[in-house]
Amino acid sequence: MNAKVLKSKLASRLKRKRRIRAKISGSATLPRVSVFRSNRYISVQAIDDTTGTTLVALHSKAIDQKANKEGATALGEAFAAKLKEANITNIVFDRNGYQYHGVVAAFGDSLRANEIKF
Repeated sequence: MNAKVLKSKLASRLKRKRRIRAKISGSATLPRVSVFRSNRYISVQAIDDTTGTTLVALHSKAIDQKANKEGATALGEAFAAKLKEANITNIVFDRNGYQYHGVVAAFGDSLRANEIKF
């Protein structure tokens, strides 16, 4: 792809991200789960925005998964288990400017299947 096209795609995603973040926020009892996906990996973290701390984090590289739907489903199951260990069952889902489609939707559906509510 052309560098100019990539730059505008990134700028558009960051614009969507800022618009979303203006409306949602996390706390210790209801953390914000932020999803980042690249072409190779997926990274997720539960964030308490009042103190600016990460409560739980997981990277697909840690569980030997790739950034596809199957990897996102496996990551969702592992992340749900870590959230339950931290006594977190309700979250605010931050799609980080990405469409709720494909990998991001597979991750979200996996969280819901493992009794994490959002």
